[in-house]
Amino acid sequence: MVKHSRRRTRRRLMAEINVVPYIDVMLVLLVIFMVTAPLITSGVKVSLPQVKTGAITGPATESVVITVDQFGDYYIDIGAEKNQPASDQILYDRLRVVLDYQPDTPILVRGDNSVDYGRVVRAMAIAQKAGAPEVGLITVPPERREP
Repeated sequence: MVKHSRRRTRRRLMAEINVVPYIDVMLVLLVIFMVTAPLITSGVKVSLPQVKTGAITGPATESVVITVDQFGDYYIDIGAEKNQPASDQILYDRLRVVLDYQPDTPILVRGDNSVDYGRVVRAMAIAQKAGAPEVGLITVPPERREP
C-alpha cells in the first residue's frame, strides 16, 4: 500500500489591515462636522479688507465711528451729544436711525489700546444688531523703526 503523503500547505496569514471601514467612518464624521460647524460658531461678522498692503480706500458714503475709550464708555460721532458717553440702548437707537435712512452706511469701531476686548466686541455686536452691513475696526499703523 502506497501512502500518499499529503502535502501540508500552510496558508499564509494575511498581515494587511482592511482600512475601508475606517475610511467610511472618517467620511461620515467629516460630513457630520461639516454640517454642525456652522451651527456651533457664533460671533460678530466683520468684513475684512482683501488688500495685502496699502491703505483702505474711503467709502462712498460717510461712515459712522463708534469710539470705546479706556474706561469702556461708548461715544458715537452722530447726534447732538458727540462728546457725551452713550449707553448700549442710545448707541443702538442712533445707529438704527442712521441705518434706516442710509442702509449702506459703514460702521467703524475705534477702541482704546487698554480697553477690555469684550467692550469693543460688544460695540460691534450692537452695530450688527442695529443692521449695519459692515463693521470695521480703526487701527493705527505701528511706528517704523529706522536702523
